[in-house]
Amino acid sequence: MRPGEKKHKENPKNWSRRTWIHEKKGNGKLNLNNKSTTIHVKLGALFSKILGRLWGEKEVRILILGLDGAGKTTILYRLQIGEVVTTIPTIGFNVETVSYKNIKFQVWDLGGQTSIRPYWRCYYANTDAVIYVVDSVDKDRMQTSKEELHSMLDEEELKDAALLVFANKQDMEGALSAAEVADALGLSTLKNRQYSIYKTSAIKGEGLTDGLDWLVNIIQENKQ
Repeated sequence: MRPGEKKHKENPKNWSRRTWIHEKKGNGKLNLNNKSTTIHVKLGALFSKILGRLWGEKEVRILILGLDGAGKTTILYRLQIGEVVTTIPTIGFNVETVSYKNIKFQVWDLGGQTSIRPYWRCYYANTDAVIYVVDSVDKDRMQTSKEELHSMLDEEELKDAALLVFANKQDMEGALSAAEVADALGLSTLKNRQYSIYKTSAIKGEGLTDGLDWLVNIIQENKQ
C-alpha cells in the first residue's frame, strides 16, 4: 500500500445481492502518451485525497466507465449542465463536480478506447460508486463490455463500490432493453454487490435522474 493511501474498509453490512432492472420511460482532456501516463497516475491519487466531501466530510467519488462511444461524456455533461454538448472521444479523462440532492458528486469520465482501459485502475482508489455506460445498440461489442465490467469489479479497490448501469441510447432503433442488457452483461452473477440498471437516453435526458435517485439512496444508506 502506497504512503497516504487509505486502506479499504471491510464491508460493514455484509451486503446480499440486490437487483433492480428499470424499464420505465421518462422523461481538460489529457493525451495518453508515455509522459501523460505518469501524470494520470499522480493526478488520480492526488485528486482522490484532496477533492471531495460528503456532509462536511467528503465528496462522493464516482467513476463513469464503459467502452468508447457508449455516451459517457454526453451523460457527464447532461448531469452537470443539463444540456447536450458536442463531444469527441475522451483521450484521458474529464472530471467535473455534479451537485444533486445536496450531495456533491466528483465524477470522473475515463476514456473507453482499448488502449486506455488498462489505465482505469489508476482511478479506483476511494471510489464510492461506478456508473457503467453501455451502448444498447452495439450488440457486437456486448461481450467485450461484459468482460471489461467483470474485470473491473474483480479489483479489490472496488469491492464495496455500488454499481449503476445505464443501458444507453434507448432513443435509437434496435436498442436492447434494460433486461436484455442485464442478461448480456451477466449482472445476475454478481455477488455481494449493490447494483441497478436503468434504460437511458443521454441525448433526450431520459432515465438519468431515475438512476441518480437510486444511487443517492444507496450512498446515504451506506454512509449512515
